[in-house]
Amino acid sequence: MKPWLTLGLALGFGLAFANGASAQVKLGVAGPITGGSAAFGAQLKNGVEQAVEDINAQGGILGQKIQVFLGDDRADPKEGVSVANKFVGDGVKFVVGHFNSGVTIPASEVYQENGMLVITPAATNPKVTERNMWNIFRTCGRDDQQGAVAADYILKNFKGKKVAVVHDKTTYGQGLAEETRKNLNAKGLKEVLFEGVNKDDKDFSALVSKIKATNPDLVYWGGLHDTGGLILRQLRAQGVKAPFMGADGIADEEFAAIAGPGAEGTLMTFGPDARKRPEAKDIVAKFRAKHFEPQAYTLYSYAAVQIIKQAAEAAKSLDPKKVAAQIKSGMKFTTVIGDLSYDKKGDVTRIDYTVYVWKKDPSGKVTYTEIE
Repeated sequence: MKPWLTLGLALGFGLAFANGASAQVKLGVAGPITGGSAAFGAQLKNGVEQAVEDINAQGGILGQKIQVFLGDDRADPKEGVSVANKFVGDGVKFVVGHFNSGVTIPASEVYQENGMLVITPAATNPKVTERNMWNIFRTCGRDDQQGAVAADYILKNFKGKKVAVVHDKTTYGQGLAEETRKNLNAKGLKEVLFEGVNKDDKDFSALVSKIKATNPDLVYWGGLHDTGGLILRQLRAQGVKAPFMGADGIADEEFAAIAGPGAEGTLMTFGPDARKRPEAKDIVAKFRAKHFEPQAYTLYSYAAVQIIKQAAEAAKSLDPKKVAAQIKSGMKFTTVIGDLSYDKKGDVTRIDYTVYVWKKDPSGKVTYTEIE
């Protein structure tokens, strides 16, 4: 049997997909493996693991196998920096992560200082790629794009109605709420409430009272699924029937489990469902055979590893700076989430956010479905 590599406590635990003799491409995957956002951490972890398994089975990258190091940042910026520094010590050169924008931003600075390339599958705050850094990329879109799509939908379907906007005070959540509000205000819709809450709170009775007092026709949420689910459950318990609208931060079926029956009818912005793409069919089948549903950012994480492989092979180098230059060259990458190319900032050139609604599927489970 091949020996497994055990990492230090700063990471929580570690994985190696090949032994030290053959694993020369060191790749880190970092996200909230534990804590309230662990469902998303599982998406990143499983997406990367499957991609590495598949790529290694085909000979690796430039003939070298990939070795994976797993870091648990617990959705905390300080933990993210600790994970980044641990990766530095382990000799990691490529990173897929982090999940939260507020964690990705400081961690990416550690990676830049140490010559490491990072692709985040999920950090959508515009600042992630607006810092003139050579090493940061993402496979997802940006919240200035997502906020515009959300606002357009609200303006079309809730014209002249009362909209309450709530956020979790994080880089991601507040940033998204502000982008959505900015787009609404620019087209004449002024929100009746703009309120921030602490993401780790459990009792939102004060917030619910404020929302009830405005009698809104829609409650827009900038934040993640765990906090958003609790808020929605408590809104429904207090008789607030206004539709709830979130974004990619609620794109896990755990949201409905937390929110309860009131989750039905929730609106959400996210990219088109990558699970439905023909190029993802075989990969999705592999995940489901392992009893893991590849929701949301799972395939975005898989795609990040594909991009690293294709860019390295095109550059004929595993030097992160040469790989980064190749990604920014305009090259088209063939991935499970479709063909992608990059601008000079590190953003994908396509904008493809759409709107979903949470409703019961044929089995009776409440899940998210694209609005036709």
